[in-house]
Amino acid sequence: MKKVLFTTLIMMSLNAIGQNVMSPELLWKLGRVTPLGLSKDAKNVVFKVSTPSIEENKSQSKLYILPVNGGNATEIKDTKDVLADKNISPDGKFLVYNEEVKLEKVLGKDFYPNLDKSDAQIYDGLDYRHWDTWNEGKFNHVFYKENKEGAAGIDILKGENFDSPQKPFGGDEDYIWSPDGKSILYVCKKKAGTQYAISTNTNIYEYNLETQKTINRTEDNLGYDTAPQFSPTGNLTWLQMKRDGYESDKNDIIVDFKGIKTNLTANWDGTVDNFIWSKDGKNVYFVAPVDGTKQLFVVNFPGLTRIAIQVRQITEGDFDVNDLIGFAGDDILATRSDMNHASEIFSFNLKKNTWKQLSNINTETYKTLALSKTEKRFVTTTDGKKMLVWVILPPNFDATKKYPTLLFCQGGPQSPLTQSYSFRWNFQLMAAKGYIVVAPNRRGMPGHGVEWNEQISKDWGGQVMDDYLSAIDDVAKENYVDKSRLGCVGASYGGYSVFYLAGIHKNRFKTFIAHDGVFNTVSMLGTTEEVFFNNWDFGGAYWEKDNAVAQKTYTTFNPATMVEHWNKPILIFQGGKDFRVPIGQGQEAFQAAQLRGLKSRLVYFPEENHWVLHPQNAQVWQGEFFKWLAETL
Repeated sequence: MKKVLFTTLIMMSLNAIGQNVMSPELLWKLGRVTPLGLSKDAKNVVFKVSTPSIEENKSQSKLYILPVNGGNATEIKDTKDVLADKNISPDGKFLVYNEEVKLEKVLGKDFYPNLDKSDAQIYDGLDYRHWDTWNEGKFNHVFYKENKEGAAGIDILKGENFDSPQKPFGGDEDYIWSPDGKSILYVCKKKAGTQYAISTNTNIYEYNLETQKTINRTEDNLGYDTAPQFSPTGNLTWLQMKRDGYESDKNDIIVDFKGIKTNLTANWDGTVDNFIWSKDGKNVYFVAPVDGTKQLFVVNFPGLTRIAIQVRQITEGDFDVNDLIGFAGDDILATRSDMNHASEIFSFNLKKNTWKQLSNINTETYKTLALSKTEKRFVTTTDGKKMLVWVILPPNFDATKKYPTLLFCQGGPQSPLTQSYSFRWNFQLMAAKGYIVVAPNRRGMPGHGVEWNEQISKDWGGQVMDDYLSAIDDVAKENYVDKSRLGCVGASYGGYSVFYLAGIHKNRFKTFIAHDGVFNTVSMLGTTEEVFFNNWDFGGAYWEKDNAVAQKTYTTFNPATMVEHWNKPILIFQGGKDFRVPIGQGQEAFQAAQLRGLKSRLVYFPEENHWVLHPQNAQVWQGEFFKWLAETL
C-alpha cells in the first residue's frame, strides 16, 4: 500500500513538472547571454549575463567564466586578468580605443554663444538624425595611445567628420590591429550629410602609426565592407556587399592574400552572417541563414593554389547558431537558440558532429515550463514555389480543439525568420497564451537563395502579399484552426504588411496589430533617416513621374491609398524616438482608422526607438498586445 502511494505521489510530481507556461513577467526575468571570448589560456569562455529588472526598469549585468570542456560557471568581477584584450597591440605597447569628438557647429548656441539657452538645431544637409539620436556635430573617432597610465591619445581621424565605429550599432569590432602592430584598420563610411544618407559605401581603412598615413584597402568596392579580421597567417579578411545603397545585398567573405582578393563565397547561393578562421588558417567557419534556421558552414581557403573552393554546411536542426566564439581542440564554441530557448553557449565537435550545452543560465526555468511545439510546413505559393512556414503550436496542444491563429509578418523586409528567440515578438509566449502562430518565410528572406531574397525589393505589395495569404490559407485548412478567429500582426516591414493586408484581406482576419510600421510610402521617404533604403526598395522618389517602378511603389503599394477598404479593428504601437520609421507613420495610420470609425488604439512610447528596450515599457507592450487580442479576437 505504501509503495503504491509513494509511486502515485512521484507520478503526480512528474506530471506537475513542465505544466507552467511562459508569461510576460517570466520572459523578462530570463538572463540574456552575451559571449565575450576565450580566456588567455583558451581553457575557459568568458561571457556576460544581463538580467532585466521590471521593478528598477533597467538591467543588471554579471560576468562569468566557464570551462570550455563543461562545468559550472563562476562569477568574476572583471575581465582584465582572464580575457585577452584585442585592443592592445600585439607587442603590448599601444592601446586602441574610440571617443566621440565635436567637429561641427549644429546647435543654436554653437553659432550664437551668447544665446546659451537656445535649443535650436541648424542643418545644411541630411543625416541630421540617425536611429534614435539627433546629430549634434559629434563623431565617433578611433584613437590610440601608449599602453600606460596618463598617456595622451592620438586621433587617427583628426578633423574628419565621419564615424568609426559606425553609428548607430558599431563597437570596437569596427577596428583592429594588424598582426605586426604597425597599423590600425577601421571601418568607416567617409561621406557626410546628404551623401551619407543615400549611401552604404563603408570601407576598411589602414592607418600606419609610423607614417601617420591612411590607405583605403577596399576602394574598389562600392557597397558595405565590414567585420575586418586577420587570418592566423596574416591575411586581411572581411565581409563585403557589392552594391551601393543596398543594405541587404549578398554578404560575401573576402580574403586579401598578397594583394590578390578572393571571394570565398562568390559561387555559393547564400549570405554570410559572421565568420571565424580555423587555427591553421586553412578554413573559414561562418554562420548563415538556411531553410528557416541559421547554421554553421565551412569554406576552405586555397591561397594561390588551384584547389577548388568548396562551401559545406556542417550543422542542421531546428535551432539557430548565432555568435561564433572560438576553438577548443576539436570543438567550436558558439551560442545557440530556438523558439523555446534563449541563447546559451554550446560547443560543437567538428569530428563527431555532436553538440554539448555549456552554459545553463535559463535551463532550470525552462524545465518548469510546458513548451510550445514548432513545425516546419511547406506551402505552394501562387507562382508555384515551395515556401517554408513555421507553425508554432500552444503547449499541451490538442488537435481536437480549435485555436485562434495569428499570421506573423516579419520585418526587415530582408531579415531571416529563423529559430531566433525574441524578448518581444516571442512565439513561445504567444503560443502559451493559447494562439497558434503562422510565421512564413515569405519572399524577401535570406536562407532560400539570393533570388528569393531579392524579389521583394521594389515589390513590397506584390508577390510577398500573396505569400502571406497562401500561408494563412493553407494552415487554416486544419480542423484545429478557428477560421473565424484569425489575426494579423507584425512590426516594421511587418507593420507595413499589416497595414497593406488590412486593405486586401477580404475578411480573412478579425483583427490587426502593427508596430512601427510603414503606413505612407510618400511621407516615409520624407522623414526616414537612411534614405538609401527607400531609394533601393521603392525604386526612386515619388516625384519622378517618368519612373514607372517608383510610381507603383508610392501609389499601388502604398497602404495609405487603401484605407477605404479597412474594415476591422487595428492596434498601432509607435516609438517616439524611432527615426527609421518615424512617429508620423503611426499617427497617420491611427488617425485614418479613427476617421474611418474603426475600433482602433494607439500605444505610444515617447522614449522608445524602433524597439521597446525598457522593462516596464515592455510589460505594457505585452499587456496591450494580449489585451487587444482578448478584446477583438
